[in-house]
Order: sequence, then structure tokens, then C-alpha cells
Amino acid sequence: MAGQSKDALVGGLKEGAPGGRKAGERKPAVKMETPNCSGAVVGNGDLGSQRDRTLLPERLQRRDQERQLEVERRKQKRQNQEVVEEKSDFFTSAFARERAAVEELLEGGESVERLEEAAARLQGLQKLLNDSVLFLAPYEVRQGQEALAQLQAALADRRLQLQPKKRFAFKTRRKDAALATEVDAAPGTQAAEGILASPPSVKEEGGLGSSWLCGFSNLQSQVLEKRAEELHQRDIVLTELSNCTIKLYGNPNTLRLTKARSCTLLCGPVSTSVFLDDCSECVLAVACQQLRVHTTRDTRIFLQVTSRAIVEDCKGIQFAPYTWSYPGIDKDFESSGLDRSKNNWNDVDDFNWLARDMASPNWSILPEEERTIQWD
Repeated sequence: MAGQSKDALVGGLKEGAPGGRKAGERKPAVKMETPNCSGAVVGNGDLGSQRDRTLLPERLQRRDQERQLEVERRKQKRQNQEVVEEKSDFFTSAFARERAAVEELLEGGESVERLEEAAARLQGLQKLLNDSVLFLAPYEVRQGQEALAQLQAALADRRLQLQPKKRFAFKTRRKDAALATEVDAAPGTQAAEGILASPPSVKEEGGLGSSWLCGFSNLQSQVLEKRAEELHQRDIVLTELSNCTIKLYGNPNTLRLTKARSCTLLCGPVSTSVFLDDCSECVLAVACQQLRVHTTRDTRIFLQVTSRAIVEDCKGIQFAPYTWSYPGIDKDFESSGLDRSKNNWNDVDDFNWLARDMASPNWSILPEEERTIQWD
């Protein structure tokens, strides 16, 4: 130690002192830890930012898809509305044109030929309305029905004026209503609302010749029938019947039932319209192009209809599919022109119930367990 310098001694003491560095030991790189930790934090932040950048395009893409779907939905809605408006405009112009043509024929209807042309065009007008009810507003359907009723009544009046005088005549409509069962025609009875008149394809021997109307009236507790040859393409009028069973085999042109109480009516395919008015507690089986029920209550209707059924001022009306059958009904359906594969028996418009989000309380579907009926 005597040979060591003072500086060496001091240096050795510093290196070997407690808490000091030993000889040859490096100073810890304490300051390097901070950059390393900072680097780890920055790295985690970069990963989060990268995920955000990855999710951002997905969110934007999803929002863009939703926006495009909404745009497409609005576009489709607008196009559908335009189609409905175009169809409505076409119906309005076509209906007005045909209506004017029928009115002109009726005004100058001094011949049977002109009346037959008017009847044919009126039938086409009825079909136009039936085919258009799916897109027409209820008030448009009602206006069309009222216009058709007026034309049908005018056609019936003109036909009655042109009928040859019969071997007998009734002076009042009241007597017309009191026809016996064997009498087929009611010369003083006007065509009902919703009824199209057209000439019969066959004439009955001993009948009323050129009369287009036939039916029953003022009867109680009887079974009434008409066969195909009696009613083919004729206008059937049934009025003031009580507790009767009426069976109409064949293909009439129109059918009107008024003031019936507790009756059962079974009818083959009707080429155009069936109209009920002021009936109660009845059961009907009818196939037709159009059905209208007015001021009727507690009545079950087994229906085949190619357009929509319409009820007005009614209560307790129940609907079920048409189930009556008889020998020769297939031939009568072919003659009627009705499409048997198309039946809108449960598609009903109630003119007294305009709320579309709630079912009408005035009519309902007849439960299946109540549909089994032995007609014969």
C-alpha cells in the first residue's frame, strides 16, 4: 500500500465502499428503462388506432348500405305510387268513356239491337270496375258502383218499354211482387242496384217470351226451385220471402235478394253481380263476379267471388268458401265465364269501416267447425 498513490487509494476506497460500485462493475442503465416503457405504451396506442381505423370503414360501409337501402325503398315506394296513380287515371278515363257510350246507346235505344250493344258494353264496364278495385280508393269504387246502378236501372226501363204486350198485365208493382211461384217474370220490376241485364239465351215455351226477369216473391215456408233452362242468363229477383229454401240450378246473369227473413238460398254461378238488401238471418251459397250486401244482419254467406265483396250498413255478416254442388255445375261455371281458381271470399270491403289497421266489427270469417252443412 505504501507504493500506491493517493489517487489510487481514493479510487479504491470509492469502488469498494458500501453502496458504491465494485471494481469492474458498470453503472446500471437506469435511464434506458423510461424510453423502453414509453415505446411499449406507444406500441399499444398504435394497435388501438389501427383497430379504430379498421372498424371505421366497416361502420361507414354499413351506414352507406343502410342509406342505399333506404333510398331504394323510397324509390320503390314512389314508383309503386306512380303505378297506382297511372292505373287510377287509366280507370277514370276508360270508365268515363265507356259510360258515355252506354248512355248514348240508351238515349237512342229504340231497337233491341242497340239495347243489346248497351248491355254488352255495360257488362264490360262492370268487369273493368271489378278488375280495378284492388288499387282504387273506396270512394272511387263506390262512385263506380253508383254509376253502374243508374245505368243498369236505365237499361231495364228501356227494355221494359220495348217488351211486347203480354196476354196479361199487372197495373202496379205491388201486384208484380205478389207473383205466384209458377210466374217467372216481373214486368214492372226494375233492375236492382249492382245488377247487369242481358238477354236470355233460351226462351221458355209458355213463358213470357222476351222477358229477362224471373223469380219468386211474397212466399213463406216453401221450397222453391228453378232449373238451368229456366234461368240461363236471366236476371233473378227474389223478394219478400220468409222461411223459404230457394235452389237455383244453372247460370243466371244477375241475382237480387231483398227483404228475405230466415231463408236459405243456393245458387249456381252468376255471370255478373249478386245484390242483397234488407235481409236477416239467412244462409246463402253464391258464386259470382261481384257481391254487394246492404242493410243486412246475421247472415252467413258461402261465397266464390272473383273481385271483392262489399258490405254496407251491415251487422253480423259471416263469410266462408262456396261449397254447394250439383250435377252439371262444371258446365254452368264454364258458361258463366267465372274463373274457379280465383276466389276472394275473405277479401271484403266495408264502406262503413275505413280504418285499415283494424278489422271491421261488421263482418267476420265463419269458423271452420261451423262450415259443414248438408245442403240437400
